[in-house]
Amino acid sequence: MIHFESDYLEGCCPQILKALQESNLEQTLGYGEDPHCARAADMIRYVFDCPDAEVHFLVGGTQTNATVIASQLRPHQGVLCAETGHIHVHETGAVESCGHKVLALPAPDGKITAAQVRRALEAHQSDFSREHMVQPGMVYISFPTELGTIYSRAELEALHAVCEEWEIPLFVDGARLGYGLEASGCDLLPKDLSRLADIFYVGGTKQGALFGEAVVFTKPALAEDFRYMIKQHGGMLAKGRLLGIQYEVLMNEGLYFQLARRADRLADRIRAAFRGKGIGFLVENTTNQVFPILTNDAVERLSAEYGVERWQAVDGTHTAVRFCTSWATAESAVAGLEAYVEKNF
Repeated sequence: MIHFESDYLEGCCPQILKALQESNLEQTLGYGEDPHCARAADMIRYVFDCPDAEVHFLVGGTQTNATVIASQLRPHQGVLCAETGHIHVHETGAVESCGHKVLALPAPDGKITAAQVRRALEAHQSDFSREHMVQPGMVYISFPTELGTIYSRAELEALHAVCEEWEIPLFVDGARLGYGLEASGCDLLPKDLSRLADIFYVGGTKQGALFGEAVVFTKPALAEDFRYMIKQHGGMLAKGRLLGIQYEVLMNEGLYFQLARRADRLADRIRAAFRGKGIGFLVENTTNQVFPILTNDAVERLSAEYGVERWQAVDGTHTAVRFCTSWATAESAVAGLEAYVEKNF
């Protein structure tokens, strides 16, 4: 069985494994107060062109989203996001367990717009009974989205402008950040992200690390007391240097982006194989996630040979499935899938 269910099925890239082994017997302070974390934070500031940013390391995406959002909202506030957003659908109410409602907006392609955010903010402000309702206090997006789509520079600039006008933070979930930045047609550069997002994170778990997410506060004032929040949410790793070492490797000589680029190009081949057979997709995208719509019978046959995620029922006879490529996806696996599609569709 060859597995394409997700992009974190393997361990970590060999360069990280080597660095962890070589540093295994080092003695350093814990909780992220070590030289490796300090160097990794500096490297992230350099790569994303945000020299004054605060950088903090956490272990996983759900933990990161819940901790960041809880750190920014007052008790009566909630966070605006797409109805398909990870915090709304796939995190078991982690944000809401912290006391903050997720305020979902329609998003057929996974993206929300500046106009939607403005309407939501204006609607709340103009409602005479607004004190009886959750106040929108933050905007959350993911880049790329849960459907593998990406925001353009213009779309992100528009969202940023609305958030600046209403004085609420824009938070970008970057669990798959590299896959988005390296996608065909993406016009965003790393420095654009630090210019247009108040908070974002550089995902490691899905992009070649064993685990880890690096949170970047481009407005340092927003990071006040954030380490207290990390500790309270169980995210302060005692052996914090394990996070720093991994990001030192990923940020060195563009490895993070090289790994993402390779995964995106392999996904392009899967996309082209299905498209060549006239098969449509749940959404059009160019990242490492591919969502072909197949007959239910075809899904059953395919699943006997390939691990894929059954993403969404489209109608009574068709299902959208998801293929994910990663830094570790073998070209031979993609070639085999191409041959399967050619023969069976």
